[in-house]
Amino acid sequence: MLLLVGLGNPGGKYARHRHNVGFMAVDAIGDANGFGPARTKFQGELRDGSLGGEKALILKPQTYMNDSGRSVGEALRFYKLDPADVIVFYDELDLAPGKLRMKTGGGAAGHNGIRSIDSHIGNDFRRVRIGIGHPGDKSRVTNHVLGDFAKADQNWLEPLLDTIASEASYLADPDNNRFQTAVAQKLAPPRKPAPTTKEKLAAAPQATTADEPPAKPAPKNPFSALGDLLKGDKS
Repeated sequence: MLLLVGLGNPGGKYARHRHNVGFMAVDAIGDANGFGPARTKFQGELRDGSLGGEKALILKPQTYMNDSGRSVGEALRFYKLDPADVIVFYDELDLAPGKLRMKTGGGAAGHNGIRSIDSHIGNDFRRVRIGIGHPGDKSRVTNHVLGDFAKADQNWLEPLLDTIASEASYLADPDNNRFQTAVAQKLAPPRKPAPTTKEKLAAAPQATTADEPPAKPAPKNPFSALGDLLKGDKS
């Protein structure tokens, strides 16, 4: 069984925050893959479904970000799961907007939701980090993270969430690269096909007669000039 955890803060005023992109990701997965409606359990919202032929649960802790580990720990113990069965989706400042990386274990890197989960179940769970970009100045980080996605962000956010949902079956594979690569390939811009031989010939520059230098006169045979002189000599 898989336990997919989305991190965020509960309540409508936080719904579009960059910090809530984990909630957005698991909602997209549940909606696209036929998960059941949410019910209240483990101090969170829980949905049942399956991915890649494996039973899966989606959990959105309602404890606020800093206490996410309490909800995750309760669910883990109830279902007798291992940390390796847990996949956490969350925002990552140190990734460019729209980039996605998946790994197992590691540090919290200043993310309070991850730090809380670490303290309740250890750090051997799988993580899907969703890039939201860094504002460039440390003093602007809080407002950036706890601010709504800009309108321009929808150009990458919606395709990314749709792709996370469509490729979610790869999450059942313990190889993190399978899911990460599937998402990256689907989001990659289409490659322009190589030109055909006919197209190459049509595009090649064509020489014109106007570009050709004028032909040089053929050099005169010196012996013919001598013959002319002898013909004219009457002595």
